[in-house]
Amino acid sequence: MAVVREFTLPDLGEGLTGAEIVRWLVQVGDVVAVDQPVVEVETAKAMVDVPCPYGGVVTARYGEEGAEVPVGAPLITVAVPGGSDDGSGPPVTGSAVDGGSGNVLVGYGTAAPTARRRRVRPSPGPLRETTAAAPGGPLRGAPAVDPGEPSHKTAAAPGGPVPETVVCPTGPLPVISPLVRRLAREHDVDLRRLKGSGPEGLILRADVERAVAATAPASVAPAPGTPAPVAPAPAATATAPTAPAPEGERVPLRGVRGAVADKLARSRREIPDASCWVDADATELLAARKAMNAAGGPKVSVLALLARICTAALARFPELNATVDMGSREIIRLPGVHLGFAAQTDRGLVVPVVRDAQKRTLEGLSEEIARLTEAARTGTLAPAQLTGGTFTLNNYGVFGVDGSTPIINHPEVAMLGVGRISPKPWVHQGELAVRQVVQLSFTFDHRVCDGGTAGGFLRYVADCVEQPMVLLRRL
Repeated sequence: MAVVREFTLPDLGEGLTGAEIVRWLVQVGDVVAVDQPVVEVETAKAMVDVPCPYGGVVTARYGEEGAEVPVGAPLITVAVPGGSDDGSGPPVTGSAVDGGSGNVLVGYGTAAPTARRRRVRPSPGPLRETTAAAPGGPLRGAPAVDPGEPSHKTAAAPGGPVPETVVCPTGPLPVISPLVRRLAREHDVDLRRLKGSGPEGLILRADVERAVAATAPASVAPAPGTPAPVAPAPAATATAPTAPAPEGERVPLRGVRGAVADKLARSRREIPDASCWVDADATELLAARKAMNAAGGPKVSVLALLARICTAALARFPELNATVDMGSREIIRLPGVHLGFAAQTDRGLVVPVVRDAQKRTLEGLSEEIARLTEAARTGTLAPAQLTGGTFTLNNYGVFGVDGSTPIINHPEVAMLGVGRISPKPWVHQGELAVRQVVQLSFTFDHRVCDGGTAGGFLRYVADCVEQPMVLLRRL
């Protein structure tokens, strides 16, 4: 006999609480294999194909394309053939899987399933554990019921008979309609304590409505001969005129735009930031890059050169490669430099992260930055490639602007901003000349250092830009 299993949206990465359904990859009635992608979703960080850890027939889909789905909400239900490799064992939720799944998304995968503890709401009356039938057959492990034993039920409500109250073990709920789930949430009804009146124990909307009516306080009838109370006349109250809602197009803050809004607002609330900036002559840096690329081999980008300068500067000023734990009132200096760089895409601003940038060669940095940039443009970055940064390099010069005061990428403590490199008059070796000049801006968390440290970091970066040979001391 087939077992219906509910697959919920797993945790797709740290800090993510939900996703938007972009495109369904399966239809109701389709046969899916273990780890087959069933839906394409967009999180606040990336586009992700979500694979299902069960193999069988899709019996239901939850949510239309464009709908927001929170982590833990049902995506699909799958009828898994009983006794097969995919369906042996008790039903489990989408956050735990069978041993056959090789998927490694956060929340399910090859790890052994872990039992989830659920809170059972107290009931005003005594409860009796009975068997609640789920789609595909009765739930296993529930105690047997003696047909001759009187059933303990709650008091009947005026709206009709009250559904039998049960305690359902963990596992897929015998509910198909999202409307029934929403109605239960709105009225704080625990579906696991209801016995459905539908086919094979399916919980219907009428079951939830009866449960809501049963918990409503009954009106007390007046005693015989007691005059009915007269309702007082409503007092005339002055209602303040409500301000009309502003006209214009309303754009939901969700997806990448919503994540950026939340993170930058949090940074402004929590981090006492300060900025400093300096102009630097980048003529020698561009000449060094030209000589490197002329020698053959993989091309080196300007951003890779700046990334290499950042790793050298952080080695001299390790207090800027850190995070702040205000709970324990500690500054945590981090051993590795996971360098994030801002990349503008059609979906918005994203910050891919180059892991252990301090261990990479200049060519290695250039190749990794190019790979992550292309993945960002095509929307194929994994959530893990967008998290865990310790320092951010922001090259806003690609937009044709000279300067900016960037907002720190929380929970980091510093960010280097780079403007456009353009020809400007500059005093070089005592004479006025046209040089390639760039403005560097540095924003830092004043909790981790004072202006002397920040100024020393920025001055070292500027010296490396003006005289790339300075880097040889650190190689």
